[in-house]
Amino acid sequence: MGLYGRARRNAAEVQVRQNTVRSDRLPKGFDGFTILHVSDMHVDISEGAMRNLSKILPGLKYDICVLTGDYRGKTFGPFDAALNGLAEVRSRLTGPVYGVLGNHDTICMVPGMESMRIRMLINETEQLVRQGERIYLAGIDDAHFYRVDNIEKAASDIPDGAFSILLSHTPEIYRQAAHAGFDLLLGGHTHGGQICLPGAIPITLGSVLPHRIGSGPWRYHDMTGYTSVGVGSSILPVRLNCLPEITLHRLERA
Repeated sequence: MGLYGRARRNAAEVQVRQNTVRSDRLPKGFDGFTILHVSDMHVDISEGAMRNLSKILPGLKYDICVLTGDYRGKTFGPFDAALNGLAEVRSRLTGPVYGVLGNHDTICMVPGMESMRIRMLINETEQLVRQGERIYLAGIDDAHFYRVDNIEKAASDIPDGAFSILLSHTPEIYRQAAHAGFDLLLGGHTHGGQICLPGAIPITLGSVLPHRIGSGPWRYHDMTGYTSVGVGSSILPVRLNCLPEITLHRLERA
């Protein structure tokens, strides 16, 4: 049917999405603050997507970049190829870069990533300061496979009432994140199904969550979320009815 060739070409067609997040809890100084969200690169097995990503990045404007896990293709073994490819991507990113680990990653990758000036958030929080005002960016370790996430620890340094963002490789922890008071959750992991039926209907998401949370923007109680379909591909560099993406999230004060 010719689907394999089409699916290979699709896997390299990286799209730039735009998403607006509005909140009355956002400090005025952060009105218009823009976050570049890159997820699920699987650098060492997604060569076409990485080539196109490297071309796209220099033309984007944003304040910070966040990486939500799965930097290598396999879930075991050597990771030098993934770090080398990631270093190439990092050289095209501007400003502060923050990241969390995914279920394909190992803690052994963290020193190499931090040597590239990627601030890895392992169940911890970083303050972002602008015009004398603050918001809080937290990141948790993998909650899907290793289950070493600790939202309580990550949220412990966030003052009551402060605007806060949680980076999690998987959005499966959306209930806990909302209960902890986060305003925005940014994640990935699902690939949006990667192989989808027409209409972007996923055959499987590989996650325990409602389909409406499987890709794109969503809301749960008072928390807004966004699940990236990822820029790379898992297992094989193929995609059907689900093009790879990176996302620019613009924060606006409601």
